[in-house]
Amino acid sequence: MNKKIKKILNKKNKSKIVSLTAYSKNIAKILDKYCDIVLVGDSVANVLYSFKNTHEIKLENIIQHTQSVRKGIKKSLLIVDMPKGTYKNKKLAKKNAKLIMKLTGCDGVKIESNKRNSNIIKELVKEKIPVMGHIGFTPQFKKNFMIEGTTQSGGKKLLNEAFQIEKAGAFSIVLECIAPNSSRLITKKLKIPTIGIGASSYCDGQILVTDDMLGLSGFYPKFVKKYVSLDRVIEKAVKKYTKEVKLKKFPKKINFLNGSKHRKKN
Repeated sequence: MNKKIKKILNKKNKSKIVSLTAYSKNIAKILDKYCDIVLVGDSVANVLYSFKNTHEIKLENIIQHTQSVRKGIKKSLLIVDMPKGTYKNKKLAKKNAKLIMKLTGCDGVKIESNKRNSNIIKELVKEKIPVMGHIGFTPQFKKNFMIEGTTQSGGKKLLNEAFQIEKAGAFSIVLECIAPNSSRLITKKLKIPTIGIGASSYCDGQILVTDDMLGLSGFYPKFVKKYVSLDRVIEKAVKKYTKEVKLKKFPKKINFLNGSKHRKKN
């Protein structure tokens, strides 16, 4: 078993798991210092490509972003979202998951549950491809954004779905937009860690889209806490740069005869 995955499994009931998304080396390099898991999410479709949903992102896009993120990761577990349509059946799932692993050097993949595809997870695990599951609101399969597991029967259905994913061999599972009581029940009953997003503090860990918590995306549902308004910080810097260019304060004169500093390769 991957040492990083074993470390995540050992955190169950001991310490909270910290996870965020990344789509580039520069952000990944920062997250790697603090996160247990870095996810190259299909949310890149909304965040960077301005698509209405995650359905339009292509496998090659995810692979390219992961290749960039990989360069900034040293200690964190790197997981990659498999885009919609890339794991319709066992054969296709194996082909695409193997391609992702080979071309990116990631530690595993994440697939969303449609309540019928736990067999896909089982097949990938058989091929020694680590898999993170995902239940509750699954954007690849559901159009209407709503809290799930608000009733006792709804909670039991989610728990059964989670059990199927655990039984299939997933090493962890994302709980998205699930009511607190149901999140607590699932987390208590499962042996594998639960990672929540809009699913209460009862989960074993939490994940957010980095651009949301930094105040860059413009998407702020109730479960997102905006830790900084980075859009304002960037605008202030751009405004200052614009002013200095117009006033001829930038660039300053450089004496190239004495040499100058160049950007170092990382």
